[in-house]
Amino acid sequence: MQTSVASMALEGNRRVSRRQFFSTTSSGLGSVALMSLLAHDNVLAAGPSSVPHFRPTAKNCIFIFLAGGPSQVDLFDPKPALAKHAGQPLPETFTKGVRFAFIKASAKVTPSKFRFRKHGESGLEISELLPHLANCADDLAVIRSMHTEAFNHLPGHILMNTGVEKFGRPSVGSWVLYGLGSESQNLPGYVVLTSRSLVRGGGANWTNGFLPPRFQGVQFLDQGEPVLNLSRPPGIPESAQRASLDTLAELNRLRLKTQHDPEIASRIAAYELAFRMQSAAPELMDLSRETRKTLDDYGVDREGLQNVVATADNKPRAVSRTFSRNCLLARRLVERGVRFVTIFHGDWDHHNGLDRGLRQNCDGIDRPIATLIQDLKQRGLLDSTLLVIGSEFGRTPLGQGSDGRDHHPFAFTTLLAGGGVRGGTVIGQTDEFGWRPVADPVHVNDLHATLLHLFGLDHLRLTYQFQGRDFRLTDVAGNVVKKLLKA
Repeated sequence: MQTSVASMALEGNRRVSRRQFFSTTSSGLGSVALMSLLAHDNVLAAGPSSVPHFRPTAKNCIFIFLAGGPSQVDLFDPKPALAKHAGQPLPETFTKGVRFAFIKASAKVTPSKFRFRKHGESGLEISELLPHLANCADDLAVIRSMHTEAFNHLPGHILMNTGVEKFGRPSVGSWVLYGLGSESQNLPGYVVLTSRSLVRGGGANWTNGFLPPRFQGVQFLDQGEPVLNLSRPPGIPESAQRASLDTLAELNRLRLKTQHDPEIASRIAAYELAFRMQSAAPELMDLSRETRKTLDDYGVDREGLQNVVATADNKPRAVSRTFSRNCLLARRLVERGVRFVTIFHGDWDHHNGLDRGLRQNCDGIDRPIATLIQDLKQRGLLDSTLLVIGSEFGRTPLGQGSDGRDHHPFAFTTLLAGGGVRGGTVIGQTDEFGWRPVADPVHVNDLHATLLHLFGLDHLRLTYQFQGRDFRLTDVAGNVVKKLLKA
């Protein structure tokens, strides 16, 4: 019966138009799922080969993006010399020709109000605002010499997530998925969790760009259905939906034989993934089987947790409890074979209210991130799961207004753990003011090259031809930071 229906449609049967047929059969399958496919499907390949270039140390990645630019001199890069020069302008040799986002070069040096202490066997120095994360010191690799060209948020977001400051380039998660595919049969290979945060650029941060659409990140919602329109329409039994999908797949296969368009193969696999997600996604989001201790450790229902973060646009957003939940969901996602998970949290754009804002934000992220590291470790997942904690840039050692700091792209901090990273180590050094790197500078492209290396991918060889040119995540730059790698 299905064959005859397909044949009739292809031969021009006018009782139901092709557009109407696609509309009715795809209803309830979640249009966003069309952008993420299975590597295991026989109708398409995951990427160039789905085989790493060399033996990887990481299988999955959780990238926590602290949007807005956390102050590294208050959290990760202690600068006692700032107290000695407090209230003075920086020497002109530092600020001459420098373009600031808001402040002027005459702004005064402002020391941190927060104390740093050494932690773990490594003696890693971390701010008092992050006591739980400090307990993970020996698992952390801290890059203090990160630098970038972007001094405003939108280009900074795009650069950190795609390798260039231009819209339309594939995101780092898309490149990893393109190179290796996904091990998950029932969930997208690349998932984005936004914590209701202000994400400048939105989907441009997790786009597939010119890569095939199956490598795009799929944003999961923190309330209701994890993916819009995923549920089966009321009154439609599973058997009827399955029959419709089978007929639709046959139509598409017949079309594929004549047109040889790979996007048709993508469509077939996308509908199948969406069908499987109808069971897998709600199960993923259901935390009822987690122990009370696990929920408490992550802070999912933590009483007294400040749940509203003041943002630069004066529109408070409830993010803290959502972030706790997202950290737990990230662990559940990598357990289920999802290759790449990005969690956005913000806003860290403290042009004013730095003291209050840092305390609030750190209170919201400290415990969940530390618990995520410990949870992955206890489950034997940290060795194969790369955790990255980063942002688009940092903050100046100069003050702004009565209690703030401006954007600072010349030196900031990124943290890594697991996935073959050498823990308990500091990479790079900045000058006494924390203004510029003076040892082992690490550009965003170097970070991306290193991330791909941990996945067994050579950033010089992972390419995709578009408009007659071979493109790569690191563009024409990038070097692997070998000091980050375990021996």
